[in-house]
Amino acid sequence: MANKKVESVIHADGVDISVVTTVGNDDDYISLTDIAKHKNPSEPYIVVCNWLRTTSTIQFLGLWEKLNNPSFNPIVFDRFKNESGENAFTLSPRKWIKETNAIGIVSKSGRYGGGTYAHKDIAFEFASWLSPEFKLYIIKDYQRLKDDESHRFALEWNVKRILASANYRIHTDAIKENLIPPELPKHQQGFIYADEADVLNVALFGKTAKQWRTENPELKGNMRDYASIEQLLVMTNLETANAMLLEQRVPQRERLEQLRKMAVSQLKTLADSAGTRKLNDMHNQLKLPQA
Repeated sequence: MANKKVESVIHADGVDISVVTTVGNDDDYISLTDIAKHKNPSEPYIVVCNWLRTTSTIQFLGLWEKLNNPSFNPIVFDRFKNESGENAFTLSPRKWIKETNAIGIVSKSGRYGGGTYAHKDIAFEFASWLSPEFKLYIIKDYQRLKDDESHRFALEWNVKRILASANYRIHTDAIKENLIPPELPKHQQGFIYADEADVLNVALFGKTAKQWRTENPELKGNMRDYASIEQLLVMTNLETANAMLLEQRVPQRERLEQLRKMAVSQLKTLADSAGTRKLNDMHNQLKLPQA
């Protein structure tokens, strides 16, 4: 993490979560240890280690590091990815950091303020693994924190922009690496990106971008500009899932079926959640700026 850091605390469903905010850029780190207390208040470290054991986690972390860390060790990453899922496989944050030169997760020592921290992209992914509802609580109060900072530092912040772009680069890079031949002209590459974006649009909204524009000629922007916070939250999860399915070379039709089931399930969970209703009430009371 860079210099000029400000330590803050966000409050999510009764859990206090430390955030290290880097003044002047977007590289905030959030305490995974504190997030894990939502699941196991007495032994949060075990929760983090269990998350690190899964193949999907290793794949996500590897993608993030490849995009953000030129010193990342891909050889060790491949070994961890191949070993993940085995009964005997274990992985701690310190081991991941030391052996792969990772920067997305950091380990801080000390009785106060110590523990495992992760870049917000990774922290949101960890929270989603624990509970989509709890992830919403975290994002809501994180939005509140950034809104407060905007008054202090004259910065603009919008939770919908965060959600809309959270995993966008991970998704587009997965498309580039797995679907686009290097020799393909740029104008043809655009068709592939648009086609894959519509895979997500159909999975979540049930229609393509073109169909939405035809139905709403009077509206500016695109369907994601008019989506709810819950829909955009699910969209970030779909982007991550589709990136991983692309890495696994799953055919598009099969990917769409899996993503549609995921979208329906997560939207139902959030719609039935009393916590989600409270969060929307909080959002309205705070009068946060809209996208």
